[in-house]
Amino acid sequence: MCIDRDRFEQAKNKVIGAKRERQGIGTLSEKTVHAVLKHYYAPETSAQEIPVEGFVADICTEEGIIEIQTRSFDSMRKKLAAFLPQHPVTVVYPIPHIKWLSWIDETTGETSPKRKSPKRGNPYMAFIELYKIRPFLADENLRFRFDLIDMEEYRLLNGWSRDKKRGSDRYDRIPVTFVDEVRIDCREDYRKLLPEDLPEEFTTKDFSKCAHIPVRLAQTTLLILHDLDIVERVGKQGRSYLYRVC
Repeated sequence: MCIDRDRFEQAKNKVIGAKRERQGIGTLSEKTVHAVLKHYYAPETSAQEIPVEGFVADICTEEGIIEIQTRSFDSMRKKLAAFLPQHPVTVVYPIPHIKWLSWIDETTGETSPKRKSPKRGNPYMAFIELYKIRPFLADENLRFRFDLIDMEEYRLLNGWSRDKKRGSDRYDRIPVTFVDEVRIDCREDYRKLLPEDLPEEFTTKDFSKCAHIPVRLAQTTLLILHDLDIVERVGKQGRSYLYRVC
């Protein structure tokens, strides 16, 4: 973990500002997490929003390109195809660690009191997005930062369910505390995400149990780790593949 919390607070103040923070969520620009992380990784604005290879990179310095990706990785495919042959690219993916959720009534403008989500984020959540860019993952120019951040999330009451919550749109997320940063700079770094108590040979369910994640997420994680030759399939146990760390 290499987090500069002072710099993170400075980035928060630069984007949100004490005055705007007191005025409430309605005064904040959309995609606040994206903006804060951009100022965290590149405090000098001269390195932000730089034209590169026919696209605009979030950050570009002599060390390479940094892309802050707060939504689906699908939208990055064309950028990665253009950037990676010529430049090192680091993709920063913020993951809500602890989340407090509030709802905004568009009709009245009222915001509900914050409620803490029972779910807690972890680095494995990034694998759902990694799956969408599988062809690029073995590229030596591609790196990742999985940032675990405590956040306040604001959603609009405009969903399709009776309470208007299911299918609703996310209005904004406000970063509170930078908890941890998992760095993936090379293929071997994915080994950090292997649970220490994995048996020598294991199934998806074993991995799920040891990593404390749902089975479906464990399936996706193992598929990616298998692509990267971090784990190998050594047989079957019933209908399930047996894996072993390479």
